[in-house]
Amino acid sequence: MEQQETEVPPLPPRFRFRDLLLGDQNFQNDDRVQVEFYVNENTFKERLKLFFIKNQRSSLRIRVFNFSLKLLTCLLYTIRVVTDNPGQSANATHITGQQTAPSGKWGLIFWVDRKLPVWAIQVIVAIISFLETMLLMYLSYKGNIWEQIFQVSFLLEMINTVPFIITIFWPSIRNIFIPVFLNCWLAKCALENMINDVHRAIQRTNSAMFNQVLILICTLLCLVFTGTCGIQHLERAGKNLSLFNSFYFCIVTFSTVGFGDVTPRIWPSQLLVVIMICVALVVLPLQFEELIYLWMERQKSGGNYSRHRAQTEKHVVLCVSGLKIDLLMDFLNEFYAHPRLQDYYVVILCPSEMDLQVRRVLQIPLWSQRVIYLQGSVLKDQDLMRAKMDDAEACFILSSRNEVDRMAADHQTILRAWAVKDFAPNCPLYVQILKPENKFHVKFADHVVCEEEFKYAMLALNCVCPATSTLVTLLVHTSRGREGQQSPEQWQRQYGCCSGNEVYHIRVCDSKFFGEYNGKSFTYASFHAHKKYGVCLIGIKREDNKSILLNPGPRHIMAANDTCYYINITKEENSAFIFNQEERKGRPAVGLFEGPSQLPVHSILASMGTVAIDLQNASPPDPSGGKLVPPTVNGTGGRRPSIAPVQEIADSSSILPCDLLSDQSEDDSVFTDEKGHSPTEYVKGYPPNSPYIGSSPTLCHLLAEKAPFCCLRLDQGCRHNSFEDAKAYGFKNKLIIVSAETAGNGLYNFIVPLRAYYRPRKELNPIVLLLDNPPDNHFLEAICCFPMVYYMAGAIDNLDSLLQCGIIYADNLVVVDKESTMSAEEDYMADAKTIVNVQTMFRLFPSLSIITELTHPSNMRFMQFRAKDCYSLALSKLEKKERDKGSNLAFMFRLPFAAGRVFSISMLDTLLYQSFVKDYMILIARLLLGLDTTPGSGFLCAMKVTEEDLWISTYGRLFQKLCASSAEIPIGIYRTESHIFPTSEVRSLSNFLSPPQSQVSVSADDCEDTKERADESRSTEQSSDHPLLRKKSMQWARRLSKKSVRWQGVNRDSSRDHAQRIAQQRLNLYRRSEREELSELVRNRMRHLGLPTSGYDEQNDHQNTLSYVLINPSPDTRLELNDIVYLIRSDPLAHVPEVPPVHSSSLKERHESSVDIREDTEL
Repeated sequence: MEQQETEVPPLPPRFRFRDLLLGDQNFQNDDRVQVEFYVNENTFKERLKLFFIKNQRSSLRIRVFNFSLKLLTCLLYTIRVVTDNPGQSANATHITGQQTAPSGKWGLIFWVDRKLPVWAIQVIVAIISFLETMLLMYLSYKGNIWEQIFQVSFLLEMINTVPFIITIFWPSIRNIFIPVFLNCWLAKCALENMINDVHRAIQRTNSAMFNQVLILICTLLCLVFTGTCGIQHLERAGKNLSLFNSFYFCIVTFSTVGFGDVTPRIWPSQLLVVIMICVALVVLPLQFEELIYLWMERQKSGGNYSRHRAQTEKHVVLCVSGLKIDLLMDFLNEFYAHPRLQDYYVVILCPSEMDLQVRRVLQIPLWSQRVIYLQGSVLKDQDLMRAKMDDAEACFILSSRNEVDRMAADHQTILRAWAVKDFAPNCPLYVQILKPENKFHVKFADHVVCEEEFKYAMLALNCVCPATSTLVTLLVHTSRGREGQQSPEQWQRQYGCCSGNEVYHIRVCDSKFFGEYNGKSFTYASFHAHKKYGVCLIGIKREDNKSILLNPGPRHIMAANDTCYYINITKEENSAFIFNQEERKGRPAVGLFEGPSQLPVHSILASMGTVAIDLQNASPPDPSGGKLVPPTVNGTGGRRPSIAPVQEIADSSSILPCDLLSDQSEDDSVFTDEKGHSPTEYVKGYPPNSPYIGSSPTLCHLLAEKAPFCCLRLDQGCRHNSFEDAKAYGFKNKLIIVSAETAGNGLYNFIVPLRAYYRPRKELNPIVLLLDNPPDNHFLEAICCFPMVYYMAGAIDNLDSLLQCGIIYADNLVVVDKESTMSAEEDYMADAKTIVNVQTMFRLFPSLSIITELTHPSNMRFMQFRAKDCYSLALSKLEKKERDKGSNLAFMFRLPFAAGRVFSISMLDTLLYQSFVKDYMILIARLLLGLDTTPGSGFLCAMKVTEEDLWISTYGRLFQKLCASSAEIPIGIYRTESHIFPTSEVRSLSNFLSPPQSQVSVSADDCEDTKERADESRSTEQSSDHPLLRKKSMQWARRLSKKSVRWQGVNRDSSRDHAQRIAQQRLNLYRRSEREELSELVRNRMRHLGLPTSGYDEQNDHQNTLSYVLINPSPDTRLELNDIVYLIRSDPLAHVPEVPPVHSSSLKERHESSVDIREDTEL
């Protein structure tokens, strides 16, 4: 039977058949042996070891029990001391026949009075401790018995347990003294082991710090307890100190105070004091050294965010790969700018050690109580637990844009986002990504900002809507509009005040601004809210629809549950409404449109987050007598037609049709864009090839047939055309040149907004991509469907490449920051090459609008740098003052930024930060920039104020005119004005050189050049300012002299005249200004390339103007000539009729025409 039970059963038939097929005939006849694994763990010793040592739960229980036993023995010793009577101990010793010392006192040291219950309990505890020690010694035996015997813990156990066991068999020595108080050291060891078991699953740094503090405290307690009990017992033969007096003496001694009122009397106790002091001098410094080391290491790692604080207080986590001071201050200033976030804590989780500058900033009391720095990795769950990520209100994950390999930086960001989502799936994620092709990996995040998408779209709009980058940057920064209010310059005060406008939201039913327009059209509500309150309504969101619509048009009727999005200096909840005195007294107020002198004045008083708005009489004007009286024209009293009122409910006949899909002013089939080239057929449709996943589909102007790749090369001819430069193409519109290092997928977002369907075909600008590295076929496949898009291999530091790509015929040059220069040994030197190259082009082509992207915003002060420009130095001082006042927009007064000529993508970091409070900001920014095209949502465009439009007079009347005629919502003004720099030299020279009626000023550099031409004696001194140019001038003079000698032939008689002529030419070269030298250099290169110089000769220097953006100016702001008005135009496809109406003018013609379709409206 036993043999049958142990016999291995045969394999199933399928195995035997498989073996037969494989040809293994002997396998089925082999004997099988069953093998048992881990049999050594089934032994009695291994089971005991598993229970006492290996198993975490059972070993922890045993250690707690052991710790309790040691504490019990110390307590019993204290009870024995309190109940002990030295006199009875001496009598007991005499009765048992023991001989005391000659003095009669030394016997008290060896014999004590131990009560029977105390002795019984101590014996039981000793037996248990002895057995446990022997068992643990047996389980931990590894071959060397003496190593275990001579351990301090084992010796102490034997001293405190064996004598008690002996007293069971020898009752006469039951009262012998046993140093049971030494068990406190065994209790200390048991406590350390117990804490180690508890913290086994916690990070080593945290448990080590806690353990070291615990060890230090326990060491101090053990020293004091040992000294107290030892001195008290030894002084039984002397002064007979009580336990409390001994404790008092130890505290006074260890604290180095030493009053001297209590001192040991006999030499054994004095010797014990000496030993205890020596032990303390050796043990305590070692413990303190270890504690300080661990504390310093913990300071580097940042410790952790306590669970109690996470459950009672709100915090957000900022995850970065490397923390720089600029990034930190931008985040903190923007995050804490909102009043409701003042009680939030910011936990920074960074894998690198804290920077010295960051450490200094975080030591400031303003931030030290609210910012916690933790060194750790997001990919480790332990570090996420330290940051209490599962309890965080939000997690911000920022990419390292200074990395050379931006793709690798995105990969790190993606892993961080995945790790946070895996650890805390309910924590809102705010992710910043660099490359658009990586965006779909973090699509699960609540808010995502793709840097290259926003950057290229913003740079593209800068070409058609000037200073769009400045407009968006000011909108996404938190400000109260107090910047520049102390400046003597009017434009700085106005520009600084308007910079405080931001985007806010409120429901119609809860709003004082828009509640009265329930049931009215969107255009009517937008105009009257601006006229009455000075707020600009730009968008709406239905309750049943999550999409935000910018300017849905007059056909949208306001509902009570709609959410309004408006631009204002502050949100409505922080506004107080103050009516004027005439309305309070009941007097009839002057009408809003009674005359040009009675325009509304909107006073905005921002104080402590509250705005008081002075409301004028905002009743609708009387149709009969409420029209503006135009000023006298040419001495006559003729009247011009007034502006039509905005209707409450849209009338299809009142709104001009705006169907761009059937634009009759342009040929739908053909469009000639090149001189001498066959007409090109354009169509409207969606791009067939998207370069990356996640790009929003946009209706664009496309070619009917894709262009061959060879035709996309601007500087090389092919079998389809023989053009080799931009001049040969004969473009009708100005070029837009983009200089980039590589043709990344982000460039696609530069082309799409410039080829959107709402751009009139006649206004499409040719786009030339000047690339350091040739693009790949994947990128060419994506852009070959767009009309007039070309590329060329070259760099901006090569003058021949710039001339060949048509910079003479370009209106805008966009310089994109190169990835290879973003990382430098000195951080702020990453922009050095870009700045110097742009400065060179600024000198060579002064009329060219150069839009530059920089890595660091602080470097924008070097754009268009003039060392002798006193006005720029004054702006630098103003920037420092605003920064000292705590402004987040201290750089806003720099002329290149105000004019929209320079931009840094780091300025848009605040867009991600603001999304924590305003979750709609990213979507609104994408709609403004054309990155998203929601059906029914409008788009950003611009119109220019001409002389025929100046009769409108004010921004408020322009608002009414646009709302009434074409349902467009203006949101701001881009103003350019001539400026006379306030320097004494400039004033004197401008008065001397310019006629009184001229408004063009003379810059400081031109003044120096004029002085150089006027004073011949200073030419040598001035020539040292530009040694390279002067050296080149000398070379040109030598060449001219050699040519002149050849022209004169061998006529020796005219040598004197020839020498005078050479001297005069040389003198003219010295007197020539820097502008003339640079112009001559460009002309020579153009002649060398075979390009005509006529376009360059017509260029003018427009460097004596300044431009700035006014966001949502007050209605009484006067319009000026050449003002560019930012408009949000409604979607032409939102209400396209089934049968396109026949109309005779395009959208562009309606803006350029001075006579409107309506008889009573004129623009």
